[in-house]
Amino acid sequence: MALALEDRLAITELIALHGHLVDEGELDRLAEVFTPDIEYDLADFGQDTVIGLARLVDASLASGPANPVAHLVTNVVIEDSTEERVRVRSKGLGIRTDGSCGSVTYEDTVVRTGAGWRISHRRVSARRVPLKGTRSVPSGARGTARPATTDPQPT
Repeated sequence: MALALEDRLAITELIALHGHLVDEGELDRLAEVFTPDIEYDLADFGQDTVIGLARLVDASLASGPANPVAHLVTNVVIEDSTEERVRVRSKGLGIRTDGSCGSVTYEDTVVRTGAGWRISHRRVSARRVPLKGTRSVPSGARGTARPATTDPQPT
């Protein structure tokens, strides 16, 4: 099903709003991004899935200075849409207080609510190796980038 352009824009802005609110410490406004029963899957970081907006806020506060100082989101792709539910994939970069950077992939289920679009499920996956671990390098390819040495701290 084709999703209306207005919905696509609203969903893309929703995904971006998360970083602004978290970076500014406006955790009391996360209901503008997530449903009250959000499932925030952090299994890739060896943590449990956080269920519920209040618990997500508590977990964010508990992380304290381990939280990134900047959450940047890019490459937003909206897939598998209906009028009431869409899947969204995006890339996230987290900048830490020491200047290090980590990369994640967000896989979101976004639902239409009476208040607008909200994320009801988010899986955060760390990007630890380039090319998702592909071992072969094409002939003539030369890389100078170094892999990140630390995982980003999800929020």
